[in-house]
Amino acid sequence: MGIEVSQVLIESVETIIVDLPTIRPHKLAMHTMQHQTLVVIRLRCSDGIEGLGESTTIGGLAYGNESPESIKQNIDSHLAPLLIGQDAANINAAMLRLDKAAKGNTFAKSGLESALLDAQGKRLGLPVSELLGGRVRDGLEVAWTLASGDTAKDIAEAQHMLEIRRHRIFKLKIGAGEVDRDLKHVIAIKQALGDTASVRVDVNQAWDESVALRACRILGDNGIDLIEQPISRINRSGQVRLNQRSPAPIMADESIESVEDAFSLAADGAASIFALKIAKNGGPRAVLRTAQIAEAAGIALYGGTMLEGSIGTLASAHAFVTLKQLTWHTELFGPLLLTEEIVTEAPVYRDFQLHVPRTPGLGLALDEERLAFFRRK
Repeated sequence: MGIEVSQVLIESVETIIVDLPTIRPHKLAMHTMQHQTLVVIRLRCSDGIEGLGESTTIGGLAYGNESPESIKQNIDSHLAPLLIGQDAANINAAMLRLDKAAKGNTFAKSGLESALLDAQGKRLGLPVSELLGGRVRDGLEVAWTLASGDTAKDIAEAQHMLEIRRHRIFKLKIGAGEVDRDLKHVIAIKQALGDTASVRVDVNQAWDESVALRACRILGDNGIDLIEQPISRINRSGQVRLNQRSPAPIMADESIESVEDAFSLAADGAASIFALKIAKNGGPRAVLRTAQIAEAAGIALYGGTMLEGSIGTLASAHAFVTLKQLTWHTELFGPLLLTEEIVTEAPVYRDFQLHVPRTPGLGLALDEERLAFFRRK
């Protein structure tokens, strides 16, 4: 006769929009961020355990189909009611229930899955990484974005990061300006840093194919290690042609808006690197399915970010530390872009790495006073 275990139920889901200041404006091809907005999720269970999650996007609707306001509304009105009263320990059943009832909404679903995992980790006394199969490393190397637009300032900033041993991988956001000026800027930074650092670019879909063919050749010939999403995600045949002709590897980012997108890109040969983002796949468990597709197809991996705060960053990190190979490392610097925190202890960045906690769940606790202060009224 088996032992009867009382079921732990999901009792409530609260969403809180938080606006946090950043250390500088953060410029992308489609938008310049002056602050970062997080949707913090608090999922409370009948055993008294609370799970934390985060859903964060960039630039309102400038980047994708979900905004902080729509994420909050859709969770409050549609997704949370589907979870109330469900088994808090059965994350698979809970997420399948959401997927059946709601199409897309991967940012919202990612925050909810993270909260479920955090609660279950606390319940079992295990880090989230162990719920995802077990970590194979304790830290992740993290890239930093140089975004002043001033070549001399960017070089000085990169050299400072190298000196304090915080970053040795640097990404430049280009595409918003004139192409030849962007190329000159990037190449000058690479020449100044030499072999001490990896220099990469993110174009955020800003070029057409004719521009990209020339620009990718120039960048590759001048030592740029990686070119992220140079052309529109809609131009799939162009992505295939560019991937075949560029001397520097092409990474798909905006092209991956679901696990199914990852499969299609791999089948077409449209990229040689995949950017993994929990928000765009629907959660830490979902992003590992994309990673498995990439691994099976011989496509390299990069741990991407939506510039999440500490909760979303560590939710990503717990998934990424389970991967066998993370050839191109990660970009989990979101908390470093913020001047304020809403957790009691910020993630630790040291010796070029983000160190992933071994404490139960995600390894974070909210600072209630600061959360109340930065909460959008």
